[in-house]
Amino acid sequence: MTSPKGQSLIHIALQKYKRNFWGVFSLGIIVFCLFVAVFAYLISPDHSTNANQMHLSIHSQSPGFSTLVLEVPKDTKEESVLKTWFFGHEQVNELIPIQSFEIDGQDISIQPFDTSSPNQIISLELYESEDVLKQDFIYEKTFWLGTDRYGRDLLSRLIIGTRISISIGFVAVFISLVLGILMGALSGFYGGVIDQVIMWVINVTWSIPTLLLVIALTLALGKGFWQVFIAVGLTMWVEVARVVRGQMISVKKMPYITAAQALGFSDFRIITKHILPNILAPIIVISAANFAAAILIESGLSFLGIGAQPPVPTWGNMIKEHYNYIILGKAHLAIIPGLAIMSLVMAFMLVGNTLRDVFDVKS
Repeated sequence: MTSPKGQSLIHIALQKYKRNFWGVFSLGIIVFCLFVAVFAYLISPDHSTNANQMHLSIHSQSPGFSTLVLEVPKDTKEESVLKTWFFGHEQVNELIPIQSFEIDGQDISIQPFDTSSPNQIISLELYESEDVLKQDFIYEKTFWLGTDRYGRDLLSRLIIGTRISISIGFVAVFISLVLGILMGALSGFYGGVIDQVIMWVINVTWSIPTLLLVIALTLALGKGFWQVFIAVGLTMWVEVARVVRGQMISVKKMPYITAAQALGFSDFRIITKHILPNILAPIIVISAANFAAAILIESGLSFLGIGAQPPVPTWGNMIKEHYNYIILGKAHLAIIPGLAIMSLVMAFMLVGNTLRDVFDVKS
């Protein structure tokens, strides 16, 4: 389908989208977060699984904190590149924050960062030579966003947490689209008893508070990574179903649908080939809103302790672990993940609003 000037409707929609500054800016934030989520373990300073390398002696440090560290090599088994890309390294060299060190023969005497702790002795035989030790295994390490209550790198935890938020959005939206489009299409196209039964299910589901329903499903499915994803997705399909049902009732009365029925096309073909492609605009808009809602719900569940379980880093978990630090002069430990949630949710909401304006034929 083309416009009177010969331009495709998709081209016109893209031109309208490009003229919206906040829509383009928000889309850039989402694309950046997608990049971070895909390459999380490659770009995070802490490459261990779940960025869970603890240094209790330097816990709760401010952003930009630097310290001298000694890296102690360990016998690590070879891991596949693909596995480390997605899940990080199961075994990494131990990092010891230190104040100073002294080499005495075949021993290395180190003064830990915590001056109240006694000096530690490490054998120089772990390293090829004294020069290799000084060049590759003793260096200044900077924690750009500081460290959390367990001395873990806050930046690394934030980066890995991006993957959780993006994943929950994709999975929840996918489940809501599959169920919502299916139920809404059947209800709107056939009507009658089918419509009444489906609408009864929708109304019952709609009447239960979303957070309460998610908590009930999470407790029924069990605490865990994928259980939370499924639970959130199962609570968001009703909005999609209502929109699809309303659009289906409106579009099925169009002359081209009557013509398709007169030609003997099957109901499946009419729904999938003729109706759904023409009602994608509102579905895309509501999907963007559901993406933002899924991130908020997951963060709330993690804050309540029934979301993805530690040591898996989620932004909600990070706020839960550190909200008490707000009154202890370490407010950044809770504010930083809070700002991350706010930024990503706002980006999806602005993208949804922009898409709504782009697909509005009256504008």
